[in-house]
Amino acid sequence: MILEFNGTIWYWRGPSPYYFVTVPAEQSSELKAVSGLVTYGWGVIPVHAQVGETRWTTSLIPKDGGYLVPLKDMIRKAESLAEGDDIAVRLEISL
Repeated sequence: MILEFNGTIWYWRGPSPYYFVTVPAEQSSELKAVSGLVTYGWGVIPVHAQVGETRWTTSLIPKDGGYLVPLKDMIRKAESLAEGDDIAVRLEISL
């Protein structure tokens, strides 16, 4: 399963600060439909993600009925990304 979408990078200032992109509602619905087949616990979904030329393995985090894509520092630095940037995201989910 491959999902592609655009989203805006946002910063969570919680006890473990991090940058994320929110998966849009339409794609989140598709993920929910297969989540029981692919989650390894707590509703997280392992994926291969791509932004620009940078690919990495991560896990989507369930939040408020949708999902979040975490963006590590190395990803943001490799693609020169910052909070508020609109980006294209590609996700591959193995079923």
